[in-house]
Amino acid sequence: METNEIIKPENLVYGRPALMNDTLMHYCPGCSHGVIHKLIAEVIADMGMEEKTIGVSPVGCAVFAYNYLDIDWVEAAHGRAPAVATALKRLNSDKMIFTYQGDGDLAAIGTAETIHAVNRGENIVIVFVNNAIYGMTGGQMAPTTLEGMKTSTSPAGRDVTLNGYPLKIADLLAKLDGACLVTRQSVHTAAAVKKARKIMRKAFENSMSGKGTSVVEFVSTCSSGWKMTPAQSNKWMEENMFPFYPLGDLKNVE
Repeated sequence: METNEIIKPENLVYGRPALMNDTLMHYCPGCSHGVIHKLIAEVIADMGMEEKTIGVSPVGCAVFAYNYLDIDWVEAAHGRAPAVATALKRLNSDKMIFTYQGDGDLAAIGTAETIHAVNRGENIVIVFVNNAIYGMTGGQMAPTTLEGMKTSTSPAGRDVTLNGYPLKIADLLAKLDGACLVTRQSVHTAAAVKKARKIMRKAFENSMSGKGTSVVEFVSTCSSGWKMTPAQSNKWMEENMFPFYPLGDLKNVE
């Protein structure tokens, strides 16, 4: 039945989260960052922690995260976000602290910072966006780049005899006693987004309960770096990324 009823904005089921600023995003079409930002904003609001959350963003595509999420932010030097988050949490135990890092930041220049923060069991959340490439600086090979995957610095594909094997950093972190949650998620479908939102909340709750470090890895696309359309990127991720970086919990201490 047709109707001329006007639907008021306040009655819409889906909309921009209250903590997301009305700002045009700089991310490329099909980028996963925007959806992940949305999840974080929703979880923080659901927990009523808007005034008690501090995000730490280092160098990478998400360096301008403070433009989009209306919470307190601290910028960190490249790879040093876990160290900065450690200080923030130890000095402000009532605050909810998280880092937001890409694979180049977390698994390359920041490997030591990441491992030692998790090994200490710092009560922080590490959000790790893994698109297997240096998306911000020209599409170079990253530690997480798959074997045979073409990048601007491996135009013939990653050769393990020359470049070594892709680094499954989350698997390493799951072995550390200080980690209470290490999980690998994605946001490529509505069902995946719903699941990721639930585990993101658990990670934040862990940090406030003093359980240790929670690491939430998002296996993501980089349409620009991969030289694909958003649709092609999603398909390539499902066929190539997921078999090597399977989704699910690697460690979940109740």
